[in-house]
Amino acid sequence: MPVSARARISSKILPVVFLFSLLHLNLGVAFAAGEHGTLIRVAKMYLTPDPNSTTLAEIERGRELVVLENTNGNWAHVEALLGEEKTVSGWILDKGFVRSTNPNGDKIVFGEAADAEDEASRRHGRRDADKDALRLYYRVYDLFPNSPLAGQALYRAADIRWQVERADVMSRPSAKERDPGLREGMNEDWMKEVMKKFPGGKWADLAAYHLIENKLCGEWQGTSKCPEKEADHYEKYAADRPGSPAAPEALYQAAKRRAALVDIYKTEEEKKKAEEAKGKAIALTQRIISQYPQSDWAARAERLKFLVEQNVPTFGNAVE
Repeated sequence: MPVSARARISSKILPVVFLFSLLHLNLGVAFAAGEHGTLIRVAKMYLTPDPNSTTLAEIERGRELVVLENTNGNWAHVEALLGEEKTVSGWILDKGFVRSTNPNGDKIVFGEAADAEDEASRRHGRRDADKDALRLYYRVYDLFPNSPLAGQALYRAADIRWQVERADVMSRPSAKERDPGLREGMNEDWMKEVMKKFPGGKWADLAAYHLIENKLCGEWQGTSKCPEKEADHYEKYAADRPGSPAAPEALYQAAKRRAALVDIYKTEEEKKKAEEAKGKAIALTQRIISQYPQSDWAARAERLKFLVEQNVPTFGNAVE
């Protein structure tokens, strides 16, 4: 994953059914006409503007709300999307309710999303904080499309979704298949949406980097075919997006695979290819060192270059 990717939250796995319902966030489910907003707190929805009336639902952070009616400034009559094609209408206390017209509303919702993401990364963080973070980030993009934070918010929502789905995909037996076509990959829709809505920038670059994962083999099984193709994918990415924050990592991943091929080609009795792979690995590491000298990847490239130049195996369990 790119260095700039947010804290990993795969330990807080969303149920699969939730993933499917999230797809509908991007479909713009129709609400009644009215001002849109979202909650940055959990709120009870009542049948009438009275806390002693019947509780209809508990509205989580990041749910989309549409104002149907205001009264006395203390209550809001709203309609809320609670899940796939499920809406409920009722009254909530008008507290912690950020509307699309709120000054700095984008920053408020983004801040709550970042806090939820941090909670999700903690060992004993708030339950379902990952779901909250995903919804809240998406709401920034959805409610404040012209905000300077919109691109980052959409990317971070897509990143959380990708992480969760990746944990599920990689837990299946098919994850070990050599051919990536033999496993169900992560859904690419949200990453492609980032690339479509915010082309040519940092967030599109990071989204494109994620897509390489669906092209990677599960296990190489000691043959050269997989690392050859994977190295090509990473090198192409770095060539197409040289300004990406993920470019040095992509070059390093390519160099690692070229270095591994040195040893793999030797087992396949391809001495010439082994020498060519060695030259390519060294050239890639030198490129990282010269182009990205201040990054951690430069130090890692120095290490890899040192090993390759001294003919130290970087793949397998070979011991000299």
